[in-house]
This record gives sequence, C-alpha cells and structure tokens, in this order.
Amino acid sequence: MTNKLHSVTYVGVTSNLERRVYEHKNKLIDGFTKKYNINKLVFTEVFHYVRDAIASEKRIKGWTRKKRENLLSLSIHRGVI
Repeated sequence: MTNKLHSVTYVGVTSNLERRVYEHKNKLIDGFTKKYNINKLVFTEVFHYVRDAIASEKRIKGWTRKKRENLLSLSIHRGVI
C-alpha cells in the first residue's frame, strides 16, 4: 500500500485483504499506516501457505526503496492504480 503521493510504502500480510484495506483506509489502527496516511492498495500476491506469504513480505521489506518504487511503477503501468 502507499499514500496519495506514492512517497511511502507499506508491506504486510493478512488473511482478509478486504477487511485490512478497509482498516487502513479508515485509519482504524494506530501505527505506521495511520501516521503516513497509507490508504491506496497498489500490489497484492496470493499464497496458499502463510509461511510463503510471510517470506515474501520479508523479502520485499528487505528491498531498497528504489526497488519497491519500481514495483509501484510496474503496478501503475499495468493499470492497478
């Protein structure tokens, strides 16, 4: 997820994407996404096993800011945003 200006990114794991996006958009949970107004879903991946989802989350969080921005740009060009 990102903010209106695409200047901050958030990466997380959930078993209920619709609920989690709603929580972020409506600032129902204190923390990073509320502080930085993270409210736009820009990329998702689906996994059958939670361990694979967590591994992907850790991998993406380990990327440089530039690499995450490239993923965001790819999503924009594909019409996701």
